Amino acid sequence: MEYIFLFFIGICATTLGTLAGGGGLISLPAMLILGIPVHSAIGANKVSNTISSFSSFYHLLKKKEISLKESCWIIPVSLGGGITGGFIASKLSGEYMFIIALVLLIFAFGTSFIGKGNFTGKEPLKMNKISITGLYGIGIYDGLFGPGQGTLMLYLFDFLNIAYIRAVGLVRLATFSSCFGAAISYIASGKIIWPFTIALLLGSLTGAQIGVRLAEKLKPIVVKVILRFVTAALIIQIAVEQII
Repeated sequence: MEYIFLFFIGICATTLGTLAGGGGLISLPAMLILGIPVHSAIGANKVSNTISSFSSFYHLLKKKEISLKESCWIIPVSLGGGITGGFIASKLSGEYMFIIALVLLIFAFGTSFIGKGNFTGKEPLKMNKISITGLYGIGIYDGLFGPGQGTLMLYLFDFLNIAYIRAVGLVRLATFSSCFGAAISYIASGKIIWPFTIALLLGSLTGAQIGVRLAEKLKPIVVKVILRFVTAALIIQIAVEQII
């Protein structure tokens, strides 16, 4: 029964995560409720996100919404961030990880009201100080904790004036890269509980395909509202967990 529950959690979490990030808002608390240790729960998310995020990226690549020429440099940057974050996470307590997540999400939520972007931009993704630093930093956060990584990255791509559906594809590639790096660290540390991880993975693969197809139909004007809702929900969730 637990495996069926995790399968459907994977569907819901990855559908949301593809559209606006924040899939960990669903999957991580659900795994903790089942009594799965926090590091094992995060590790399961990293493994499942590695495969599911690549599947949604590949879908958009086939449809030529994004190109490898524009996006391939994301892989080493986010991979390096994920490996770094996974290593740091193994040295930190769960309490410190929650605090870092809360600070970053509050910052992202605040800047969403300052920025004027609305995902209607047509700029290509370029290698510069902002994009490289932003992607590497979010990669560290993804390996360190995870929930809200996709949300933070969508804010970054919105700031860089990139259209929404292309931003979704780029986020999924970056998620694949950072999660792959983090997954290696978690597997090497022996924190993965494989039966739970595989159940979540199968649901995540399904959710990734549902999410990417819904993203193709979303109007950019709706995206900022969804992002703010997801960010606020993440902040509340993490704050409540800290109080409890």
